[in-house]
Amino acid sequence: MPLALWALAIGAFGIGTTEFVVTGVLPGIADEFGVPISVAGNVATVYAMGVFIGAPLTTAIGTRVERKRMLAALMVLFVVGNLITSVAPTFGVVLVGRVITSLTHGAFFGIGAVVAADLVAPNKRASAIAFMFTGLTIANVVGVPAATLLGQSASWRATYGVITLLGVIGLIGILALVPRGSTPKGARIRPELAAFTNPQVLLAMAMTVLGFGGVFVSITYIAPMMVEVAGFAESSVTWLLMLFGLGMVVGNSLGGRFADRALMPMLYTALAALAVVLLAFTWGAHSTIASAVLVFLVGAFGFATVPPLQKRVMDKAAEAPTLASAMNIGFFNLGNAIGAWLGGFVIAQGFGLTAPNWAGAVLPAGALLLAVLSAVLDRRDAARRVAVAPAATSTDELADAGAAGAPISHGSP
Repeated sequence: MPLALWALAIGAFGIGTTEFVVTGVLPGIADEFGVPISVAGNVATVYAMGVFIGAPLTTAIGTRVERKRMLAALMVLFVVGNLITSVAPTFGVVLVGRVITSLTHGAFFGIGAVVAADLVAPNKRASAIAFMFTGLTIANVVGVPAATLLGQSASWRATYGVITLLGVIGLIGILALVPRGSTPKGARIRPELAAFTNPQVLLAMAMTVLGFGGVFVSITYIAPMMVEVAGFAESSVTWLLMLFGLGMVVGNSLGGRFADRALMPMLYTALAALAVVLLAFTWGAHSTIASAVLVFLVGAFGFATVPPLQKRVMDKAAEAPTLASAMNIGFFNLGNAIGAWLGGFVIAQGFGLTAPNWAGAVLPAGALLLAVLSAVLDRRDAARRVAVAPAATSTDELADAGAAGAPISHGSP
């Protein structure tokens, strides 16, 4: 893989760390500013919504900016947002810092995925996208636990201070390693928006919401589920989340590798397996050993869907992939928000702490149905092209014959 992909992966590592570390430092933020934990949770909420809303807006602004410069500008925004968070004098300023930081997320991954795909041969593009996303997955194995430990031993401000430094390193890497591309000419926002009239693009994004949303129906409530149902000690939740992160790393790598060979079969497999694993987790949550295995598998099959889904969107919006790619990252976060809400809803209805697992299984099952529908549309479109091609060829041959002065027969002799 080109060195430039390492720079993108470092940026992804910083973004992944700042997104997920909030679960570990939330009590510290609540204590310092004297707000209830439910109010402090808005730190995560404004970030997720900022990603969903900010992804298309930030990308649209950058449609006329050369991609390397845009990536560098996004990392500057990331540094500023985390710096504001780390020195915030009030809780309101913390929220402002998180919103600024969130504006980086969708556009960075969306534009970064396009850049990563352009750096390699066509048959390696899904692997290149997966390599960039490896930074995000490793953040859950290394970055988040380390940053949480720093927040607990020092302060949450120190956590965001270190994340700010990660952003500086990512910025330097992008400036030094990512090659310059051509500067877009003219206003490109119209063709970018036109991609959203393609039913296949919309289907792929719907698969993103449902497929990855299923993961967060379950994983959002993993701590109370593991402690109160599986019987783990509270201290074990940290390594269980690391196990989930390790599954994400493995799934992301395999998803990228096999998507390069056969994208749709890889997508079918990952979505079907995720639905089965989540359903099995409903009963497996009562066993410590089964729980540990299933937490890993949820991470693995959940993130195995990411490279093929991202590449699917880019393929179907091939003439203007940047906005669609970034918007799809926003839809991953929309799936997270919907998943967290659905998990809380079924628990509130009295179905128990394991209910998010079977509720979560419904979402990737729905995504699988959409994937099959998308493939059917692909085959229908291919059949139409085959049917049109002979007619077009015959017309061209008649025109050539007429131009050459050859006699053209009309009807039977």
